[in-house]
Amino acid sequence: MAETVDSTLSPPLPDDRYSTAEKAVIWTAIGLAFAILAGLVLAYDTVWTETLRPIIWEPVVEDAGVAGDAGYTPQNTAIYTLSMLGCVVLLQALFRKWRLPTDERMTMALIAWVCLAPVLRVLEDADFFSSTRDVLFISPIIHLHLAAWLVGIAVVSHLVGGRFDGLSSDRAQESQATLLGGVLFVALMGHWYLLYQPAYDGHPGVDFSLATGGLIVSMAVMWGALVWTRMWPAITRGMMAFATSAVVMGVAHWVQFMITPWAQESGKTSGDLTFWPVWVVLGLPGLICFFLYRMGKEDARQLKLTGYTAGVLPGHVGIKQWEDEADKWADHPVEFLSNKALLAHPMVLGMVFGQLCDGFATMVGIDMFGYGEKHPVSNAVIQYGGAINDALGITWGEGAWLFALVKAALVGLIVWLFVQMRVEQRQQHFRLLIVLAVLIVGLAPGLRDIGRLMLGV
Repeated sequence: MAETVDSTLSPPLPDDRYSTAEKAVIWTAIGLAFAILAGLVLAYDTVWTETLRPIIWEPVVEDAGVAGDAGYTPQNTAIYTLSMLGCVVLLQALFRKWRLPTDERMTMALIAWVCLAPVLRVLEDADFFSSTRDVLFISPIIHLHLAAWLVGIAVVSHLVGGRFDGLSSDRAQESQATLLGGVLFVALMGHWYLLYQPAYDGHPGVDFSLATGGLIVSMAVMWGALVWTRMWPAITRGMMAFATSAVVMGVAHWVQFMITPWAQESGKTSGDLTFWPVWVVLGLPGLICFFLYRMGKEDARQLKLTGYTAGVLPGHVGIKQWEDEADKWADHPVEFLSNKALLAHPMVLGMVFGQLCDGFATMVGIDMFGYGEKHPVSNAVIQYGGAINDALGITWGEGAWLFALVKAALVGLIVWLFVQMRVEQRQQHFRLLIVLAVLIVGLAPGLRDIGRLMLGV
């Protein structure tokens, strides 16, 4: 269809220009960084000893220690939340200026990296890592730690294979896969050598042959991922291949623990392997996502044929023009196909799966296995559910069923918001990073919970 621009309306800003809000966040971040550094130099006791250390660092150290599972406080929860939101605004502006991809392939690669965090965190729960390194696997440090790996893999992948992007010949794609395979093999071996190998010495009575076999399997998975991601940009191809292979390596150590459990410092392991919660925690969300995908896949296919992206306006159209001229754009493919097409998008499916996984895992873990809740807001919801149980004379569980219902309602709200939301071309990175933030607080803890339930740690 013909598309015209109303000259009376301001066009979207170019991608290489920062908006007023972005400039404010960038300068605020710079100002806070300088203020903290100045405080550490000029008022060390006040800034670190009396403020940051007890609020942020000591809970991390306690969580990594023998006692484990230190709870969050309202103070550090607020700090982490505001920091995450600030990072979303700051990083999306930088990523947009660097023209990083925001398509479905990047979404799937980021989901793989989110899955890596709970895989490693469960091993820390099982006291696998040495006491000198276990702090690296405690939230929020684990996310910063893995972000460093992600950035390194992304940069190296682009530098090594970026020149083949857009070339469809077999020779170009095979050359890119070979180069990426070489550097990613070195990176994976470095990942194993730095994180896993030192932990073996702490468990002298365990034969880690299965875990070593998992290293070999992870290399095969890496090559398979490189084959499967043919025609992907080098940056997302490398990110996906490394993350999937690293996840396989971590899960291999789960299997090692199941077969030959090692002694734990905390002594909290139940010694029982439980698999039935997987059908609830992963099966039900997976089934719901399957039906959502079926509902949206046809519209997603048709929208892809038009050359547009679900929920993303044409490049020359701003949000204000789109909303002010709703009748004019009603028949545009982005408007009448996006609502269902987004149901099949990895962004929506990932958030739905993650939030439901977290809700069901929390309910099963607390109401059936006696685990506790660390987050103050979530715990308040569970306590309210317990009060409802008491009022109704229900003796089963602690009230975590209410948390699962709240998560389910949140899923409905997420789906509704995303299928209705339209963004400008320059806002795609913002949308993607919002999704990443939701995955970090939903999918990651949900997978960690099911891992702990399975291993009994």
